[in-house]
Amino acid sequence: MKLRGLYAITPEVSDAVEKVSLALQGGVALLQYRRKRRDLVEARAVAALARRHGVPLIVNDDVELALELEADGVHLGRDDGDLGAARSRLGDRILGASCYDDPALACRAVQAGADYVAFGSVFASPTKPAAVRAPLALFATRLGVPLCAIGGITLENAPLVLGAGADLLAVVTDLFDAPDIRARAAQYQRLFA
Repeated sequence: MKLRGLYAITPEVSDAVEKVSLALQGGVALLQYRRKRRDLVEARAVAALARRHGVPLIVNDDVELALELEADGVHLGRDDGDLGAARSRLGDRILGASCYDDPALACRAVQAGADYVAFGSVFASPTKPAAVRAPLALFATRLGVPLCAIGGITLENAPLVLGAGADLLAVVTDLFDAPDIRARAAQYQRLFA
């Protein structure tokens, strides 16, 4: 499975399913379902949409939910459980890891079986305003897995991040708050053409 392109991360809004549908119509390489509180009805609806569009679904922070939804993988942060244990439970599903601004943590994540690592917040992020900032130089790191940039990514700064070496652009606000979500997703995908 090629991990390159727009990595849409679901917004925590009441009309998330409708917004996700529009993004998928525009073109998404990977979709992450992220919710602080589990909403099984919404999660199942998002999973069904991802399957219908042939887009891999990654569940944030919850291996159990990923398995229950038969999702394509899970993404774990520093405090979300052991990567090695998750790798064992997931089998050949995708395992992603948040590595913040820490290349040593990224190396350990890859050794534990991560299929991609995420660095960020690359820019100031409205979703996580207190997040540690990750310099663009991190995307020159060669770990043998795709590198994901997250945090404050916009259509305007995306070329800078791609030029630094990112393979995936994880986007919430600039995608799901756009006046035309479908068109915005397509614009992101064109950056990878």
